[in-house]
Amino acid sequence: MIHMKRFLTFTIAGMAAHTALAMPLTVPQIQAESTQTTRYDCKDGKTVSVQYTNTRNRQSFAALTVDGRKLLFVSVMASSGARYVADRFVWWTKGPQANLYDDTAAKDSPPLLADCQARAK
Repeated sequence: MIHMKRFLTFTIAGMAAHTALAMPLTVPQIQAESTQTTRYDCKDGKTVSVQYTNTRNRQSFAALTVDGRKLLFVSVMASSGARYVADRFVWWTKGPQANLYDDTAAKDSPPLLADCQARAK
């Protein structure tokens, strides 16, 4: 019996409907355990789709498009909820709600995406 391993693979096309070609990112050393996509409706009327991946070694990732760039966010320690970072951006979820921040903006700056609510499944 051959034991097949699932590896962490993100398909860039899955993050943006208008992308014609898919370039998968495969990291054989990190095995994905579960993947789910959640759509959020934000206060400003925008919608964002986020692909979450949890791995067997208890790492978590979130893939989403910010300013036209497809980014892979990595989970980091948070006082509450789940906090993911990529480049200068922070995607912070608490239950079904989420906000996107620019970590280089002034402390009192509003989120780039505010009061995003996960759609019911």
